[in-house]
Amino acid sequence: MAQEVVEGFKFDQSHGKERVRVARVWKTKQGRHFVVEWRVGITLLSDCVNSYLRDDNSDIVATDTMKNTVYAKAKECSEILSVEDFAIVLAKHFVSFYKQVTGAIVNIVEKPWERVVVDGQPHEHGFKLGSEKHTAEAVVQKSGALQLTSGIEGLSVLKTTKSGFEGFIRDKYTALPDTRERMLATEVTALWRYSYESLYSLPQKPLYFTDKYLEVKKVLADTFFGPPNGGVYSPSVQNTLYLMAKATLNRFPDIAFVHLKMPNLHFIPVNISNKDGPIVKFDDDVYLPTDEPHGSIKASLSRLWSNSKL
Repeated sequence: MAQEVVEGFKFDQSHGKERVRVARVWKTKQGRHFVVEWRVGITLLSDCVNSYLRDDNSDIVATDTMKNTVYAKAKECSEILSVEDFAIVLAKHFVSFYKQVTGAIVNIVEKPWERVVVDGQPHEHGFKLGSEKHTAEAVVQKSGALQLTSGIEGLSVLKTTKSGFEGFIRDKYTALPDTRERMLATEVTALWRYSYESLYSLPQKPLYFTDKYLEVKKVLADTFFGPPNGGVYSPSVQNTLYLMAKATLNRFPDIAFVHLKMPNLHFIPVNISNKDGPIVKFDDDVYLPTDEPHGSIKASLSRLWSNSKL
């Protein structure tokens, strides 16, 4: 937020527009269509303290103007671009177009529309809704300084074996038994920050960040599951989370920071009996899926030289 001293107090302020929904379609001469749907949030850091202290709105960029700018800039983008690049386009506009704006924060969530396949062929203009969402946040200063973060929301993964949890602290409140055989399920929320610190240092390759998003998602999933034959044993969600974050930093040198949130979504063994004996005897086969309460595990991993944090 923009901070200054007013009337003997420290004063922080910002303003913006949230939940601006926009869809953009690009059409090739060959009849192939591409579509994105974005939910955009904008926060401006600006010199508009007079609007708070007195009857003077002359330095305010109206939030309705921000909304209209989203549609205008989407129209101007004649070539398909990544959600990260569109966030940068918007943020760069606000800091360069308005003298009062010193910084802009643009965050976007992309709805996962995926091209359908009909009779073994990708459809020219047909799409279905997928699952996990691609997120991006661009923080741009008037100087050209940049902080760019990408992410994934709702990456649901599960494996039916090769997971355990044992050797944890035991006391009079502990009822959970040790196990080396359980299901492991989670819904991964991931954020990673790129090392690019200036608008002028960004890669120029088209759709670079879209490709990187798909590659990061693959590294996270591959590390969680392990090899297709045999998998990999997980002694805890904590250990699996760390290995996923480390694999991401090892694979991508231009990523400086990774944050993962991985709730432990429990699958509880079902044992049912009555006075006559067992009705259902658990044999690593029948479970009660639950999503609450759930374990909450999250951690960040960054390079030693990085100052990144949430």
